[in-house]
Amino acid sequence: MTNPSFHIGSVPIENRIVLAPMAGITNKAFLSIAKQFGAGLVVSEMISDKGIEFRNEKTLSMLDFEGVPHPLSIQIFGGDAKTLVEAAQFVEANTVADIIDINMGCPVPKVTKNEAGSRLLLDPDKVYNVVSQVAHAITIPLTVKIRLGWDEEHLYYVENAKAIEAGGASAVAMHTRTKAQAYTGHAKDRWEALRELKEAVHIPVIGNGDIKTPEDAKEMLDATGIDAVMIGRAALGNPWMLTRTAHYLETGELLPEPPVEEKIATAKAHLQNLVDLKGDFLAPKEFRQHAPHYLRGAPGAARIKKAVNEAETQEEILAIFDQYLLQLQTHVSAI
Repeated sequence: MTNPSFHIGSVPIENRIVLAPMAGITNKAFLSIAKQFGAGLVVSEMISDKGIEFRNEKTLSMLDFEGVPHPLSIQIFGGDAKTLVEAAQFVEANTVADIIDINMGCPVPKVTKNEAGSRLLLDPDKVYNVVSQVAHAITIPLTVKIRLGWDEEHLYYVENAKAIEAGGASAVAMHTRTKAQAYTGHAKDRWEALRELKEAVHIPVIGNGDIKTPEDAKEMLDATGIDAVMIGRAALGNPWMLTRTAHYLETGELLPEPPVEEKIATAKAHLQNLVDLKGDFLAPKEFRQHAPHYLRGAPGAARIKKAVNEAETQEEILAIFDQYLLQLQTHVSAI
């Protein structure tokens, strides 16, 4: 790698594009696609410290990222420093992770009721305690993902970021919504908080929230001075968002959207990755959540989405895609 854009600890990151962790989405199958399309760093879906502690079979299978291009980060979550330390040590010893991330942003009740995710944002002292214990128990860099705060009355993002830095973490990522907002409202209205964070700490700051276009990414970077942007839902079924953003940041040129044929070719590759990871029984079912994104805006997409949603095997889905492409070509030829 030449001239990395920034470092997380000793790990060089080649550009300013980070794929956000997304539950049920950012597994090995999707991370491989995201790296292929130019994400400088990818972060896994969050993985339970308790699942690791009890060696839960499903949890351990989620730690398989063998073959995903580096660098990559594995995200863990939990509300207890002791089990987070043990989980982090297990991840370092048994996976290909270059970085470990702690989730302190998830707003889902089943996570927060266990003192994990965004619940930690209410107590900067606990944030420091957790980060310090985990950071000093591993040799690879530790990062933390947070939100603005629990709600509008509890906005401790600067205090939490300082605690994260003091505890020994190598970077902090922040989503500019509160836990109370979950995924509603407009994160863009609060991007200025990222500038506050950047001015408050010396470690890299990564911004997340409402980055829907390459132009949004540039606007966030220019407005806040942060080190990188974290792209989440905008990359679903649209890994070109990563490529186009990286290219736009580097050159100022906005690449066109890819043709339908290219989108479906990538959808097929993603499906194959899922089959390799989870087998032909589970993979087609999981792929159903991705297909609508790959087909967004395509002519006659609603019918194809419905057909994919009813398909049971990889073979059926590939046949649906091939038939669709043939019909598109026939239609174009007839014009």
